[in-house]
Amino acid sequence: MLKNSFMKNSIIFLSIIACGIGSSVYSQQTDTTNSKHYKNVIRYNISGAILFGFDKSVVFGYERVIGKRQSISVNFGGVSFPKLISLKTDSLSVTKDLKNTGKNFSIDWRFYLGNENRYSPPHGVYIGPFYSFNSFKRSNEFTFDRASGNSEFATTNTKFDIHTIGAELGYQFLLWKRIALDMVLIGPGMSSYKITSKYDGNLNEEDQKKLQEAIQQIITQKFPGMNYVLADKEFNANGILSTWSVGFRYLIHVGFAF
Repeated sequence: MLKNSFMKNSIIFLSIIACGIGSSVYSQQTDTTNSKHYKNVIRYNISGAILFGFDKSVVFGYERVIGKRQSISVNFGGVSFPKLISLKTDSLSVTKDLKNTGKNFSIDWRFYLGNENRYSPPHGVYIGPFYSFNSFKRSNEFTFDRASGNSEFATTNTKFDIHTIGAELGYQFLLWKRIALDMVLIGPGMSSYKITSKYDGNLNEEDQKKLQEAIQQIITQKFPGMNYVLADKEFNANGILSTWSVGFRYLIHVGFAF
């Protein structure tokens, strides 16, 4: 909980700094009507790195201005499930992290508001629809401690997919004409959440349920808002938990315009 709070505060703090820098530069710049307008931006998603770790989230993006006030933005890269906590109950514990992979993809169509913007895209306030997809895969070894003193092991293979469709409001600064600071400030949407959990091992029904509860608990603790999304939800007989709920997008990118 403290770690999640720290990460959230880091993003808020970074946003405040970014707004301050951007506002300062904005106020000092003169009308750029006669200056060169760059139509391309390459960028790096810094907010994902802050939330999950710079070694766990490496997502790059590209934006192309396609009209007087429009652009298409695509982002893609690798993401990893956050490191598991030292989960341990009276009879169950995580003993090994075996595999951890994931991917991220998103696309948005941006409309830069002419009445609100002093500059040409990709600088200024924008709105538009977006679609994002995140997929996390992780394999772990769990240990069951039996009353007899013996232990049994089970390997789980978990996949967590999130599809989100929504609308966003953001602002992109061009600092010193080339450095892009892009912030999606508001991004509500609807999300599809699907967790698939498979296991290897000779487990009875009670043990299977314990594993599923442990996996659900881990996801709830590691992903902000999942305690609300997964509340009162359970895995079915095929080891699948799926639901729809309100989603939210908040991003900070840093990049280079050319």
